[in-house]
Amino acid sequence: MSGLGGLNKSANGVVIGLAQLQVPVVETPAQLAAQTQRVCELVGKARRNNPATDLVVFPEYCLHGLSMSTADELMVDLDGPEVAALRAACSEHRIWGCFSIMERNPAGNPFNSGIIVDDRGGLARYYRKLHPWVPVEPWAPGDLGIPVCDGPNGSRLALIICHDGMFPEMAREAMYKGADVLLRTAGYTAPIRHAWRITNQANAFCNLLYTASVCLCGSDGTFDSMGEAMLVGYDGVPLVSGGNRPDEIITGEVRIDLVREARAGWGVENNPYQFGHRGYVAVKGGAGDCPYSYMQDLVRGSYRLPWEDDVVHIDGTSCGFDPPTEPYTPG
Repeated sequence: MSGLGGLNKSANGVVIGLAQLQVPVVETPAQLAAQTQRVCELVGKARRNNPATDLVVFPEYCLHGLSMSTADELMVDLDGPEVAALRAACSEHRIWGCFSIMERNPAGNPFNSGIIVDDRGGLARYYRKLHPWVPVEPWAPGDLGIPVCDGPNGSRLALIICHDGMFPEMAREAMYKGADVLLRTAGYTAPIRHAWRITNQANAFCNLLYTASVCLCGSDGTFDSMGEAMLVGYDGVPLVSGGNRPDEIITGEVRIDLVREARAGWGVENNPYQFGHRGYVAVKGGAGDCPYSYMQDLVRGSYRLPWEDDVVHIDGTSCGFDPPTEPYTPG
């Protein structure tokens, strides 16, 4: 990474801004509209704050706050005014943006979704959170997989949301689809601080990719979010770390050419390649089978833990939600 948080941008660099957004309180449509405008203003701040910034990433719940409300009047549509405003802000300031929305779902509970917008206001990628933070969150499980898109200056971007990052399979899938930068947006509060740090680092190292992660920040009078933006190198070493100052935009540069060089040239710890080519010194091409029982069981639809019958929390009743009645039907 170049010095001074990306101010000295290199020819092969992508400068990422991580916006530690103040936790909003959004309980009415008017507050939703005002918060959308606030996020749009911070898109402009990102451009002014560091003119070299290519992409600004906002936390999960950037429009909705942490109320977990599923009220229909607060939900957002891809073709609605909120997304239109975010796309217009990226176009106006010629900057890529990553945003969080609670997406209306006519077939059931809303989705916790994320969008990546290019610097001309185009919708580059759209993702629905695969792993809602149960039992706290009421969102429907995502059904779009982990899509990857072209990003600024030749990068390949993937987006996961908050709790998604606690599952190593998420980062591995993003890598397997060609991502070299994994964005992780979150609304986490302070008790998750240690897990946040180590998973962002492990996801980077185990997959030879950059991780760029950011949480909400400050307090809404009930919840205290931690900020703690992190940009981690493909060797697992943090490059830039934020604190807990609300609305601060932490910036840093990633070098796409270097991550691709490592993936092609590393021998020891070339984890993405070696995962599917076990023991290639001993057997030609390495073993390419799947020796993992849990993966095989997931594919068969028979995943079951040895202690499954002892698990206490299997729905959202402990957090005030009614037990669901409809089974999941893959799209």
